[in-house]
Amino acid sequence: MTTRDDTSRPSPGMTARRIAPSILSADFARLGEEVRAVIAAGADLIHFDVMDNHYVPNLTIGPLVCAALRPHVKLPIDVHLMVKPVDRIVPDFASAGADIISFHPEASEHIDRTIALIHEHGCKAGLVFNPATPLAYLDHVLERLDLVLIMAVNPGFGGQAFIPEAQNKLAAARRRIDATGRDIWLEVDGGVTADNIGGIGRAGADTFVAGSAIFGAGDYTRAIGNLRAALADKEPSARDSDAVTCDPGARHEGLR
Repeated sequence: MTTRDDTSRPSPGMTARRIAPSILSADFARLGEEVRAVIAAGADLIHFDVMDNHYVPNLTIGPLVCAALRPHVKLPIDVHLMVKPVDRIVPDFASAGADIISFHPEASEHIDRTIALIHEHGCKAGLVFNPATPLAYLDHVLERLDLVLIMAVNPGFGGQAFIPEAQNKLAAARRRIDATGRDIWLEVDGGVTADNIGGIGRAGADTFVAGSAIFGAGDYTRAIGNLRAALADKEPSARDSDAVTCDPGARHEGLR
């Protein structure tokens, strides 16, 4: 998968395992600083959770915040829409600078049309599966997707515990994706930590959303390093970090 503007935004496909800090767990009073810090710490993309207090029982942020962050972020912005109806808001996030826009099948009256709408606005399209949502929705649209996102918690709030059954769902989704022969990312969101990311990766995920596991740590570089070490089945590193106090003007020019 490549971004819509390869000259200014790095291609996500440059790494096999991607760490996506979720800004839902960031300090919103210092959001720009927080995003720059996790980029300096080695993030591969920025996960942007959008909740509408209708499809899910919480209200978060919208396209104005995405547009405000875009000048600070040379990595892909991965927008997860937990809103219903979804089609109305897609063009706004595309204009705000989203690179990837994912939505839930229950939030769309016509899933194929929503995927087409996202592509028409220059973004990559993802479909999101809640814990009880069957993968059967992929039967007729998988070839048109760029990303499949498996929720390992029920959406609406950060800091929830990982639902173990999500690993079986990831494995099933991985088999479907591999059968297409296409470069479709398999993302997981919810309860990802250094303690369980290894098993999640072995189940087939290649892109890992982590909120409190990163933003709840005092050292973002160490937190991301620990996630990568666990993915590689190595002991977590104890390297020093200055990520939290990095130069606010720093830019991360490439993916790790």
